[in-house]
Amino acid sequence: MPATIDDSTSPLPADDPIGLQSFAVLLRRMNAEFNRIAQDFAHEQGLHLTDVQALIAVLDAADDEADGRMTPGRLRKQMNLTSGAMTACLDRLERTGHIRRVRAADDRRVVHLHYEERARQVARAYFRPLAHGTDATRAGFSDDELRVVVRFLAEMNRHLSLIGR
Repeated sequence: MPATIDDSTSPLPADDPIGLQSFAVLLRRMNAEFNRIAQDFAHEQGLHLTDVQALIAVLDAADDEADGRMTPGRLRKQMNLTSGAMTACLDRLERTGHIRRVRAADDRRVVHLHYEERARQVARAYFRPLAHGTDATRAGFSDDELRVVVRFLAEMNRHLSLIGR
């Protein structure tokens, strides 16, 4: 059974700035803006939004995975795609120079996905305004406030990862 959040015990008014409705609206708006920016990048690069999501997963794997490497199988599972859809996505990313597939030296059956440095530079340049905006926003908060925001986002990500699984 999928994990759910029981909000029946917190009847907060819709106009409460820290209520559930306000959080939902703000999170949806932020998600829509992130998607708009990612879609624009995808279009500029001749990619699909799914391809950009795959690139993000490959990039984040360096921080999240024990060995810092993403495999097609791990990516397919993380993105909940079919094998065919994953192959098409990786083919597009490789054809456009964003990733390369590298066979592991110790086990040639294993393929690792690498985000090409030139493509990283293109992404950094494109997303630089977002990074600057994020940094400018962070500057308006104290370290204690930022710790609360980080804790909130980490918990939201944890809860979101449980839904539908």
